[in-house]
Amino acid sequence: MVKKKTVSNMSLAEKRKAIDWEDSNINISKQCELLNLSKGGLYYQPVEISDYNLTLMEELDKQYMKTPFYGSRRMVAILNIKGYNVNRKRVQRLMRLMGIEAIYPKANLSKKNHEHKIYPYLLKNILIDRPNFVWSSDITYIKLSKGFVYLVAIIDWYSRYVLSWELSNSLSSEFCIKALEDALRKSKDKPSIFNTDQGSQFTCKDYVNIIEKNNIKMSMDGRGRALDNIFIERLWRSLKYENIYINDYKTVKDAYGGIRKYFYTYNTERPHQSLNYKIPYEVHPKLVGSKL
Repeated sequence: MVKKKTVSNMSLAEKRKAIDWEDSNINISKQCELLNLSKGGLYYQPVEISDYNLTLMEELDKQYMKTPFYGSRRMVAILNIKGYNVNRKRVQRLMRLMGIEAIYPKANLSKKNHEHKIYPYLLKNILIDRPNFVWSSDITYIKLSKGFVYLVAIIDWYSRYVLSWELSNSLSSEFCIKALEDALRKSKDKPSIFNTDQGSQFTCKDYVNIIEKNNIKMSMDGRGRALDNIFIERLWRSLKYENIYINDYKTVKDAYGGIRKYFYTYNTERPHQSLNYKIPYEVHPKLVGSKL
């Protein structure tokens, strides 16, 4: 086992390798806890799907980045123009798998749970004039050569700093909770407001309890409002055009390494026009163990 004090410096691959499957004194769950590794992070593999459907999903993802207001009918038309003989039923199924729904002008990867409380949107007409005032989180789809995974990230609205992120092969709440705990652990200051969509990952009891325990106000996007979480939507667009689409990631490990490198560059080297061409690292207070 690895001592807990070394965990923050370990990559996901190193943590998975550090698991001792033969240790009879410390079970796997406890080892994951000590390594700050979720069960999903230990066991996940890319979702298996046919090569043809993966190609269609890649085309749908790229088209969605250009025209997020297109429904399944227009997506079918675009695919047919490109030479793919597909019907609406297949496109609808793939869009549901990816989390893109025609009635939404944004990806709806986190499904609404009607049994959970829905919080009001708190950011309308609010001046966000400092770091760690508002954080937000969202989920997006990441294509691999033989499958796909989901990515969750937490971003500081003012500085555009990516505070934490996680990959998962399912849309469970576990990887979202891990990203939230990681962001709170690394930040010296807690946000006043935390904004998400109305998905069940963000409204589940365990997630909300963490927000409330840290005296943070919960804010949620309005139904069908693409601009409520605009900064993280822009992050997804930049990530996909500048990294995902130009790299054919074959495994989760490849994607993890590539995304990690991209977010590090995004935080520490990329100037932002909205920040007067400063980089997020210059604007955001230094974090505890600030490297992603």
